[in-house]
This record gives sequence, C-alpha cells and structure tokens, in this order.
Amino acid sequence: MPTNTALFPQYQLGSAYDEMFMQSNVPRDHYELLYQRLNEFGADELYRRQQAADLSFLHQGITFTVYGREEGTEKIFPYDLLPRIIHGDEWDILERGLTQRITALNLFLHDIYHDGKILRDKTIPRELLYTCPHYRREMRGVNVPKGVYVSVVGTDLIRMPNGEFVILEDNLRVPSGVSYMLANRQVMRNVLPKMFANYDVRPIHNYGQALVNTLRALAPRGISDPTIVLLTPGVYNSAYYEHTFLAREMGIELVEGRDLLVHNNIVYMRTSAGLRRVDVIYRRIDDDFLDPLAFRSDSALGVSGLFNAYRAGNVALANAIGTGVADDKAVYTYVPQMIKYYLDQDPIINNVETYVCWEHAQKDHVLANLDKFVVKAVGESGGYGMLIGPQSTADEREEFRRRIIQNPRNYIAQPTIMLSTAPCFVDGRVEARHVDLRPYILYGDNITIVPGGLTRVALRKGSLVVNSSQGGGSKDTWVLR
Repeated sequence: MPTNTALFPQYQLGSAYDEMFMQSNVPRDHYELLYQRLNEFGADELYRRQQAADLSFLHQGITFTVYGREEGTEKIFPYDLLPRIIHGDEWDILERGLTQRITALNLFLHDIYHDGKILRDKTIPRELLYTCPHYRREMRGVNVPKGVYVSVVGTDLIRMPNGEFVILEDNLRVPSGVSYMLANRQVMRNVLPKMFANYDVRPIHNYGQALVNTLRALAPRGISDPTIVLLTPGVYNSAYYEHTFLAREMGIELVEGRDLLVHNNIVYMRTSAGLRRVDVIYRRIDDDFLDPLAFRSDSALGVSGLFNAYRAGNVALANAIGTGVADDKAVYTYVPQMIKYYLDQDPIINNVETYVCWEHAQKDHVLANLDKFVVKAVGESGGYGMLIGPQSTADEREEFRRRIIQNPRNYIAQPTIMLSTAPCFVDGRVEARHVDLRPYILYGDNITIVPGGLTRVALRKGSLVVNSSQGGGSKDTWVLR
C-alpha cells in the first residue's frame, strides 16, 4: 500500500469537522479510494494535473471581477483539484430540507404581497419586513406565474464541528456561481478521468436543460414555445462570464437592456429580422435597475415599461421582483417560523444561531461580545460589510460598534463557526482549508436540486471567508449514488 508521506505530511486536523479524515491519516469510508489514488500520484503528478486544470480555466475564459482594486480586476477563478465527496444518504436529507425551505419561502413571498396573514398573526414583525430595503410595495397584489417567486435559488450551507449541516444564508435575488460548478465538473473529468470513473457520482450536466425547463414553465398562459432571454447588465458585471455561459448552455439569447423595448405592455427584442416578442426573462439585474420608469430613474441597464408589462402578465421574470425581502439576513432568522407556519413542519435543516441587532437585548449582547461574533450587514454579499470578531482589530470592532448603534436594523451577528475543512492542493502539498457548500435549487413545474452544488474554498490558510472576491476558490462536489 502506498505511503502517505508524499502528499500529507503537513495535513493538520483542527477543531473543525474534516470532510476527508476521521483522524490523522484515517480517511472516511467514502474517501478511502480517493486517498489511495492521491498517494499513488504523488505531489509531482498532482502538480502537473493542477497546471492542466488551471490552463483549461484560462483557455475557457473562466473569470470573475474583483471590485475596488486599481490593478487588473479580471481574475481566473481559483480551482482546487481535489474533489469534495458527499455520501448519497446525507445528500438525500439535504435535498428534502432544501425542498422544504424553498417551498416555505415561496409561500411567504406570496403571502406578504397579498393577504399578509403571517404579519397579522404576528409570527413575523411588520416593522422588520417594512424596513427591509428589498420589500417592494409595488408588488402588492401582483400575481406571478404559478405563484413561483423564486425560480433559481442558491442556498449556502456549512457543516458544524459535530458534522451537522446548517443553513448560513439564502440567495434569492440573482444567485451566482452555477457556471463554476459546471466548469469544475468538466475540468475534473478531463484532468482526472480515471479517478472520477472509479466513483459512482451523480451527474450535473443536465443543469442547463433543467434551468430552461424551469423558465419555460413560467411562460404566460397559452404560449407553448416561449421566447426566453437572459438579461445581463453587460460586460463590466462581475458575473458576465456566467451570463454568457448559461445563455449558451440553454440555447437562448443574451441581451442587455438596450436590446429590449416595451410597446403596449408587450416586451420585444430587437433582432436583425425585426422585433420579436419576449415571454420569459431570466434577469441578472437587481430590482432597482430593471425599469427606470418604476424604480431608479437613472438606470441605464433596464427596460422602460418592463414593470407594467410584468404586472399585466405579458412577461415572466425569474426571479420575481421583490424576492430580496426573503433573503434579508434579519428575515432569515424567521425562516424556521415560516416553515412551521405554512407547512406545519419542523425544519429539516436548521439555521445558524443568529442575533438580530434591531432587538435591543440582542444588540446589547452583540456589542458586549464583538470579539466573538461574525457581524454582517443584512443587505451585503460577497464577503463585504462583515466583521470576523476573533480575527479583527480593536479599531475594526470600534468601527462596527459605531455602525451597529447608528443603524441596528442593518446588522445581524452569528457565533464564529469553524467551517468544515477539506483537503486542498496548495504549494505542492495537501493542506486543510475551510469550505462551505452552495446547492442550486430550481422551482418551476416541480423542484429540481442539482446533486452537489458549488463547494467554495477559503484558500488563505486559516481564513473563514470563501467568497471569490475575498480570495476564495472552489472545487468539484461529488454526490455519490
């Protein structure tokens, strides 16, 4: 049997749950074969294959944009060659929990924009909802296709030290990253084909077809062959690569706001053959910029009159306008209550313990323990607007103290949780790095969850921040049958 001296001499287990190892050099059963193969490769061969993977990403133009830097902002998406493996039985539980959660969130969104029963029953405070910047009064009474508000969802999961998966946050507006999930799998199959073939991994290649079927299900009544487009802010958006990738995967047109117009509450696309009616828009533009007549008048990204066409039922949007209220990080704390209220069930997957700073007692507790908490702005994403207490300076904590006191509604706090670790190939050896998991859920005529999702990696040693904009990367996620 091959020794482990070539790759794993520096692999250190900490207090976090390790995805691969039960104890030092003792892999979990479903990782045993991978462990053997890696040791057979050795560091030199693994390095050669990592280089091949990096070149593949480069040639495909798989990039993301880092904002706020003067040097070049366009970067190749960091990829770690070693897969993360999830046992099939474990995935089946996650799948049921995610299905339960998206069902409750859709019911919640329909309720708050129609009857508001959950507010009348005081299960969720009205004040919390109405102070959310993503709550859209314009959506009151608007009926969305089939009552589906969120058709495309990316839910972030982390694994606790005891091995339990918990939900960190929901991404319901314009969730990104699915293109990297698909690209990771393609590169993995090309660079490590035998290793992949040795495992019975559930496929993810049908995501593009599943997504287009989900969008087609939203088409206005009576349209059997709808025209579907992907609306992008354009080439300067951080996720533009993904927009082009998904449009190509689905076989639909990639358009910008200037490519569309509205006449008599019908949306049309400009083509070389004249105007063509558009029935479904997969939009990757935030609410504020969708329609300068309805929302921000200075938006050059949207389409004038789009909201009236949408309200008239002549075009479908995925996701619906106003869904951001349900992924507000303060509203997130009430999702277990939503599940109980609408489904009369207990959550299959729990939330992370969360303190809402708009409640006086919770705010005081957070302020007294800033060095122990992760503090997040409720409307921020990408790892921005966040304080990691144990890794912060006194000045940083004082700045967040001021911000919280000034605007408590804008902040939540969570205990500093040691995200699980997984082996990563770093500088010629295998080391543990913290990871999370973002499965993708599609909601149309039925609910489809791609087996796996995007495993994001905090590539900086000791870091808990997995966002690509903050130095994170990703790896392929294998869900076994």
